[in-house]
Amino acid sequence: MLTITPAARDYFTGLLEQQTDGTNLRLRTVNPGTPRADVELTFCPPGGEKAGDQAMDCQTFTLFVDEPSVASLEGAMIDFETNAMGGELSIRAPGLKGQRPGDDAPLRERGIWVLESRINPMVASHGGSVGLVEVTEDKDVVLQFGGGCHGCGMVDVTLKQGIETTMKQEIPEVRQVIDATDHAQGENPYY
Repeated sequence: MLTITPAARDYFTGLLEQQTDGTNLRLRTVNPGTPRADVELTFCPPGGEKAGDQAMDCQTFTLFVDEPSVASLEGAMIDFETNAMGGELSIRAPGLKGQRPGDDAPLRERGIWVLESRINPMVASHGGSVGLVEVTEDKDVVLQFGGGCHGCGMVDVTLKQGIETTMKQEIPEVRQVIDATDHAQGENPYY
């Protein structure tokens, strides 16, 4: 199910030693299978676990995993990397944002997955979003920009160097990516 590296286990042990006796950790996912998916790791005081939580023995503490979160955390890894600033905890959960459609899935479905898992997290940092309008018979992917991307002066660069490149890497049969947005009507563009 889930792997906790020795470095992460040692890091958590140090944190938990500073807490009330018997405090453990609890892990759950928020909005799994969506672009807004995230992981929430919290202290779990004695008796704070929920019915159905799966208990994972980590030698010096117990990690309780929220039952509905188990499937989206399959293959996840929790690690702690020491650096000059102290260190960084990372939780990598490959199934968190949903499962990649198979190569035999419709082009539209695969295009939406690429947008939601790869493209929108990047443009969200600028308050933008990208939606799929259609996939043509010629395998052109037509997109609609919104938020900070709607009216942005850098949208052509984002489209060709970012989105189209990523889309073609992920779905080689895509011929081109086309912007159907009326950028003259954009409000509050990023640039």
